[in-house]
Amino acid sequence: MKILAGDIGGTKTLLMLADVSDGRLTALARERYASADYPDLAPMAQAFLSDAGLPNEEIDAACFALAGPVVRAQGVERARLTNLPWELESTRLAQDLGIPRVALLNDFEGIGHSLDDLPAEALHTLQAGRAEPDGVRLVVGAGTGLGVCIVPPGQPLQVLPTESGHADFAPANAAQDRLWQYVTDLDGRCSREHLLSGRGLGRVAGFLVAQGQSPGQTLSQALEGDDPAPVISQLALEGSDPVAVEAMDLFLAVYGGQTGDLALGCLPFGGVFIAGGIAPRLLPRMREGGFIEAFRSKPPMTHLLERMPVQVIGDTDAGLLGAARHAASLCRGLDGAAWRS
Repeated sequence: MKILAGDIGGTKTLLMLADVSDGRLTALARERYASADYPDLAPMAQAFLSDAGLPNEEIDAACFALAGPVVRAQGVERARLTNLPWELESTRLAQDLGIPRVALLNDFEGIGHSLDDLPAEALHTLQAGRAEPDGVRLVVGAGTGLGVCIVPPGQPLQVLPTESGHADFAPANAAQDRLWQYVTDLDGRCSREHLLSGRGLGRVAGFLVAQGQSPGQTLSQALEGDDPAPVISQLALEGSDPVAVEAMDLFLAVYGGQTGDLALGCLPFGGVFIAGGIAPRLLPRMREGGFIEAFRSKPPMTHLLERMPVQVIGDTDAGLLGAARHAASLCRGLDGAAWRS
């Protein structure tokens, strides 16, 4: 069968055309697009399929994982992207693209569908824990926004999307309380995503400067731009700017602490998976321990959090892989076995 899969974010969209035969997934074409360059998904997908040279009528199913909540009612899936002015509907996309079966998933729902297919080398351990094969799994990840989903045990695979990234941020100490007040004064509210995102890292650095810290010239210039996060990350990894280093430490403490709070809500003894575009780039700093220390610092429940395996997903195509698996499942039931290589 031929399937079309997509991973749609506020910044970029990945599209893949693939063949699924005998339990094997073979990519036929793959492309990355700047999401804001297109007024809607259909024109982008049509351009991709035209370049790939495969007639739309030969595609059996499509699935698009996207950054926003998906509402399902009477067999129709509708979504409004959180950081992109697109409104999508599965039946309209099926008609526009000429594909008989089209599904929409929350982007982290897509990552949840990929967990059984990720190779060992794509997972980087922050805490070994003691994995329970039949345990709940939790996926959390900061990128353009903050995504969260829960994967309960059992087959066929079920993934529970959430919008927990938009819940209120709860400070863990006096410094985080001042950070909460700083963001609330600026934006009227401080949610988890206000801090745990690319823009969030910029807010954390801006907070430190507002508290009297003196950044270097490179960081000062970056903070005047729209997206200072890459510069902050690079300076922190190099250790070349004390304010960037402190911003990164505070960011990772918030990240770990909020992930621990989410874990207490579902007890994921099957594993906690840190996804999104930020964690793989910050892996050296995450391994230094500040993230896990904040994750576990929840007395009297520290002993529970210490049992949970925590891994960073290094494969940034995980959402695309999960969308491909779900697209294939629209055509025929899959037994839950991983794709064969």
